[in-house]
Amino acid sequence: MSNPLLSEWTTPFALPPFAAIADDDFEPALDVALSEARANIAAIVDTAEPPDFANTIEALELADEALGRVLSVFFNLSGTDANPKREALQRRFSPLISDYSSEITRNRALFQRVEAIWGARDTLDLTDEQARVLMLTHRSFVRAGACLEGPESERLAEVKSRLATLGTEFTQNIVAEERSWVMDLTDADLAGLPDFLIEAAKAAGDEKQRPGPVITLSRSLIVPFLQFSTRRDLREKAWRAWTSRCANGGETDNRAKVAETLKLRAERARLLGYPDFASFKLETEMAKTPQAAQDLLMQVWEPARAGALADAGHLEEMLHSDGVKGDLQPWDWRYYGEKRRAQEHDLDESALKPYLQLDRMIEAAFACATRLFGIEARPLDGVSLNHPDARAWEIVRNGEHLAVFIGDYFARGSKRSGAWCSALRSQRKLGGDVHPVVINVCNFAKPPEGRPALLSYDDARTLFHEFGHALHQMLSDVTYETISGTSVARDFVELPSQLYEHWLEVPEVLSEFATHAETGAPMPQDMLDRLLAAGTYDMGFKTVEYVASALVDLDFHQGDLATDPMQRQAEVLDRIGMPPAIAMRHATPHFAHVFAGDGYSSGYYSYMWSEVMDADAFEAFIEAGGPFDAGIAAKLEQHVLSAGGSKDAADLYLAFRGKMPGPEALLKGRGLAV
Repeated sequence: MSNPLLSEWTTPFALPPFAAIADDDFEPALDVALSEARANIAAIVDTAEPPDFANTIEALELADEALGRVLSVFFNLSGTDANPKREALQRRFSPLISDYSSEITRNRALFQRVEAIWGARDTLDLTDEQARVLMLTHRSFVRAGACLEGPESERLAEVKSRLATLGTEFTQNIVAEERSWVMDLTDADLAGLPDFLIEAAKAAGDEKQRPGPVITLSRSLIVPFLQFSTRRDLREKAWRAWTSRCANGGETDNRAKVAETLKLRAERARLLGYPDFASFKLETEMAKTPQAAQDLLMQVWEPARAGALADAGHLEEMLHSDGVKGDLQPWDWRYYGEKRRAQEHDLDESALKPYLQLDRMIEAAFACATRLFGIEARPLDGVSLNHPDARAWEIVRNGEHLAVFIGDYFARGSKRSGAWCSALRSQRKLGGDVHPVVINVCNFAKPPEGRPALLSYDDARTLFHEFGHALHQMLSDVTYETISGTSVARDFVELPSQLYEHWLEVPEVLSEFATHAETGAPMPQDMLDRLLAAGTYDMGFKTVEYVASALVDLDFHQGDLATDPMQRQAEVLDRIGMPPAIAMRHATPHFAHVFAGDGYSSGYYSYMWSEVMDADAFEAFIEAGGPFDAGIAAKLEQHVLSAGGSKDAADLYLAFRGKMPGPEALLKGRGLAV
């Protein structure tokens, strides 16, 4: 029987044939794909033709096409529906993939060809896209160590291989802890919990095969539990379990892995001639230097901290009025914050949530994209997807196929936590007009059978955020995959996603799509007004927990090595005056953004950097007359969404807006302006 991963996919839109793929198919498919990629690289090097853009750079673009196809399917499944077999394969694959990457950058003959083309670039009559791809290719070789020789080159390959293994193990430890921890709830433990949370807890109990409702470490369960439970002892138990993931000793403790990761990253930077890893990593980002990133964070930190401390005083008064002595604790903040929100804004989450149905919020995200960019989402039925909970749509414009969009929205024990967007296939034109297949993955609480899935307002914001990433992928219109979609600077990639969140706040959007799950009635106008008026409520808390995490990440990767990361974390939080009743959004042992791979290492600040731009970008719509202004939408698509990484990120933003923004709009939008 042929391996479906290596066969031509005759499925609709050439979607991966998930139903036909067995776990035992992955290892032989990877072996074949790696061999094919190595043969393609050898053919580039061995040709007698002098190096040019087509026979070297474009050939490199296509060299590992089969490998990418195998890995896109594998990593999608290992992230959304892990099992012991897939986890074992991931541990095996990670160093193999790193070794293959190192083989390419250490291939002296190949680099000489790239170097020759780079040296002759001014004489080659390249298009702007080709010039950009050449620069990025040459830069990636240099930054990967192509200029190193002998022991230094070998050591760098070893370091990168070990880092790949550590990132995989770090992630799997988080999944293992989140999968195993449950807190069973008796009837007495349900005090204060609204019906939607009790139903979600019962559904989670069914999935875990427990006799009754449970709270797991899924954010969609634990956050509302901390908001509503009147049982302070259980709130503390849940909060401590949530915040101490992978820091309790045993096989899933990640603290030693963090220390080793930081040591190896510092060594990698030194081998490449940089003083520290943050300097290496940020050189190619918009921020350029760690100091620039830190300066922005500190501009936001001081007003956020002041606001959070003022809020803490109010919440502590509420704590004492309930007869509880002592200081406000982190497991109290969300509970009293929710009570204060109800008092000040007359907003009750249990009354609000029925108006935020998952299906209606998906419709809202699609409808906004239709008005802005003229695209339409058509349901795809009967196609094989990564999980039975997933669903798919064909994205068309003017009747022409653009992309396939997959949504995998519900939490489960086999899925890693968080929310993300990835491409099972990226857009490109080289080698044929390739249309993207994009997936949004979330972890919303799954409802009982026959009941609609209800979201919190933060959940709805997450849905819009991830769909903004998807638009960046689906509207991409470039020739080369290297610059396709979200292949941009890390502190620019969050611009489309965070910008798209603004449309959730547009009153006419909520008026149309925020309808009651049982009656179908639209959200009452007074509730809508109160919801939008509370948009910056508790923003001191939210900003502090995020900025603290970003500052710790930056500190880890610059200056002297943190031999004891937990001590360094404590020192940073003490230095910046972290309010005692607030914890980092992501404590170090489960800080997956930073330690599951290199993606956001030294780069967690990126959300804030992009937010400066997204606040300014939405202002462009308002200045032009409204959130659906066709002219501004066209400029956004032309210069940002369709352009991918075809130009420097700053040049793309300048082309869209005409100027670079300062943090004023961000502070105003967060309600932190002085």
